Amino acid sequence: MSLDRLILWRHGETDYNAAGRLQGHLDSALTETGQEQARRTAPAIARFAPDTAISSDLNRARTTAAAFAEVSGASVRLDKRLRETHLGEWQGLSGAEVEHGWPGAMGTWRADPTWAPPGGESRVEVAERALEVVEELESQHHATALLCAHGGLITALTAKLVGLPLDLWPGLGGISNCHWVVLKRRSNSDHRWRLMAYNAGVPVEG
Repeated sequence: MSLDRLILWRHGETDYNAAGRLQGHLDSALTETGQEQARRTAPAIARFAPDTAISSDLNRARTTAAAFAEVSGASVRLDKRLRETHLGEWQGLSGAEVEHGWPGAMGTWRADPTWAPPGGESRVEVAERALEVVEELESQHHATALLCAHGGLITALTAKLVGLPLDLWPGLGGISNCHWVVLKRRSNSDHRWRLMAYNAGVPVEG
């Protein structure tokens, strides 16, 4: 048995998400809404029956992953390589504050996955460290793996796994809070990844 399917699950809403501020490696907490998103989504994630589950060690991902562990009875291990993009001097700032301090840089960052915020890391670098986790899983005989992580990391890792050219990476949209991505091997003989679901989520009640 080899790794055949990946579920990439973003954490629930945080206080920084609600305030429109960039988080990066800052260890923000889930809001009440974010906690409810995790509780409501966890049963859907559990139905994928992952053989192993790994979470970013940042609090917002750990708390989200704990909701999955509660409904599935599975254990979740932590890996700091699944942390969000380090945003350097931009961490904690709003988009307007970034634009004021670095005019035009936000647009450059969004358009070029090789470009990094001052003191931070690029999306290419984020994808490379996340890819290490996936490659290690491939040697551990898991059929399905769940990674609970962050929006920027998930989009970068998805682009890397499906082999998108760098200039097409910005064509992938963002991942909403507590939404997920599903990737599956093409076949037993073709181990390249195929994107099966992107930014999927459970229906909002009411």
